[in-house]
Amino acid sequence: MSDYLSSIKKRFEGYRKLGEDTFAQVADEGLFWQYNAESNSIAIIVQHMAGNMLSRWTDLLTSDGEKDWRKRDEEFDNTITTRKELLHKWNEGWDCMFNTLNSLSEDDLDKTIYIRNEPHTVIDAINRQLAHYPYHVGQIVFIGKMIAGEKWHSLSIPKGQSETFNAAKFNK
Repeated sequence: MSDYLSSIKKRFEGYRKLGEDTFAQVADEGLFWQYNAESNSIAIIVQHMAGNMLSRWTDLLTSDGEKDWRKRDEEFDNTITTRKELLHKWNEGWDCMFNTLNSLSEDDLDKTIYIRNEPHTVIDAINRQLAHYPYHVGQIVFIGKMIAGEKWHSLSIPKGQSETFNAAKFNK
């Protein structure tokens, strides 16, 4: 199971990096752009992710993952106003998650915890978050691509370069 913890950390680190690489390609004002009133900006998505991460990962083994102090609906209000605040929230959430993951042992993985009073094994709760965070990171990347337009630098294999990429990988 220690391979599981190593693998999951690697996956989460990859999604964190995708978000950060997107932030780097978006001007400050772009972080707050919304397509319409029903859409979320990058900043709102970051705020929601941080709220979720702090709630889920704080006292993972001893308290419900939906904390009494979390104000989920407020996570979708425009309260972050600067890149510095956005990065602080982003790092606060991820750091909380990684600190908790780093504190887990193999014996913890089969323990039962609760999220909104619903039982989960720790493994299932981790997998739940591995589905949730990439969903939102994908939204961040999509918005970033729309904002950056032609200035966007691909975070994966650029269009039309699959054969070149694969040839390089398979020639190693």
